Amino acid sequence: MISPNGPIAFQGRHGAYSDLACRTAFPGVPTLPCDTFEGAMAALREGRAGLAMLPCENSLAGRVPDIHYLLPESGLAIVGEHFQRVEHCLLAPPGARIEGLKRVHSHAVALGQVRDLVRELGLTAVIEADTAGAAAQVAAWGNPEDAAIASALAAEIYGLAILRRNVEDASHNTTRFYIMATTPMPPPPEQADVMTTFVFRVRNVPAALYKALGGFATNGVNMTRLESYMLGGEFAATQFLCDVEGHPEQPPLARALEELAFFSRAVSILGVYPAARQRHIAPTT
Repeated sequence: MISPNGPIAFQGRHGAYSDLACRTAFPGVPTLPCDTFEGAMAALREGRAGLAMLPCENSLAGRVPDIHYLLPESGLAIVGEHFQRVEHCLLAPPGARIEGLKRVHSHAVALGQVRDLVRELGLTAVIEADTAGAAAQVAAWGNPEDAAIASALAAEIYGLAILRRNVEDASHNTTRFYIMATTPMPPPPEQADVMTTFVFRVRNVPAALYKALGGFATNGVNMTRLESYMLGGEFAATQFLCDVEGHPEQPPLARALEELAFFSRAVSILGVYPAARQRHIAPTT
C-alpha cells in the first residue's frame, strides 16, 4: 500500500478529473495543482509533493500527448496505476434552468464526448483550456445562459448546480493514470497481478521489432500496451513504450526482456508495480 509523505501533484486546477483521480486513489490526502505535466514532476522531484499522478491513456481519446516523451527523462519511477471513470456533469450557476442555457464551455476533448447532449439541447459549444477552468469561469460569470461540462467535484468546489449527471456519450469513458514516485517500489517477484512498464529502441536491422517482441509471445507474456514515437524529430529514431503483465524477476518476463535486449539498442524499465483492481473489471457499454 502506497503511503504518500506529502500532497499528490497533478496537472490542472482543483476540480479537474486528475484532481478527482488523486482524491479517489488517496482519500484524505491533499492535492497539489500544477500548470503542466513537467510542473507536477518537478514538484515531486523537489519534495513539494509525495507522489504525482499523470494520465497516460483514455479509453476514448487514446494516449495522452507528451507523457511518453516526459517519463523516460523524468528521473521518476512508476509505482502504481489508477483507473478513473470520467463522469461528465452539466454544471450551471444556482437557479439556472436547462431550457435557458445557450452555451456550454469545456475542454475540447470533453466537448467531443458530450455531442449528443449538445445536439439535444441546441447549445453552442465553447472550447476552454480545461474542464475545471470552464467551471470556474461559469461560476465567476454567474450567467444562467452559460453552462460547463466538468466533474461533480468541480461543481462542489466552484459552487455550481448539477443540472444533469453522466451526460457523456459513452459510459465506458475511463482514464488510466500512472502513479509516480522519486524511487521505485517494486512488489516482490512472487506477487500476482504485477505490471511492468519500459521503453526500448530497436537496432536498425531488418525485422528487428518482430524479433525483439517475439520473446514475449514465446514466453507467454501478455503485452497490454505498445506505442511508438519519434525521438528528436528524426524518422529513423523510434522509441517504444510498453506495458506488460508480470515481474522482471519472474522467469517468463526475465527471458522475454533478455531477448528484447539482444535486438534493442536500449531498454529502460520505468516501473514495476501492482496492477490496479479495475484492470480486471470489464467495461460496460
